Amino acid sequence: MPLMNENRVKPVNAGNWVYVLVQDPDADAQILGQQDTKSQVAYVPVFKDKDSALALAPHLAKPLGHRYEVQAILYEDLAFYAEENGFWMFFIDSQGNVVDRKAP
Repeated sequence: MPLMNENRVKPVNAGNWVYVLVQDPDADAQILGQQDTKSQVAYVPVFKDKDSALALAPHLAKPLGHRYEVQAILYEDLAFYAEENGFWMFFIDSQGNVVDRKAP
């Protein structure tokens, strides 16, 4: 089932590419997660385009001493990873607003 936000943005379906921030892409690569301090929810910030991910990457909490890179990933691969690791997926627009959420 496709995801749709309240702003009627094109849904994300299996086979679509999305963008995430990857920690240590050349070594022990892992997708960067975040923690919503209000709700205590662990989530992966997900972007529909690379430019939005690049623009907002500096604003994400990141442990020091690591290298980070924006990478594309198939939506269904990310959904599997997030579910396996208990992470929500927060879909973030180019302005930094959460426009959709998907629970694990």
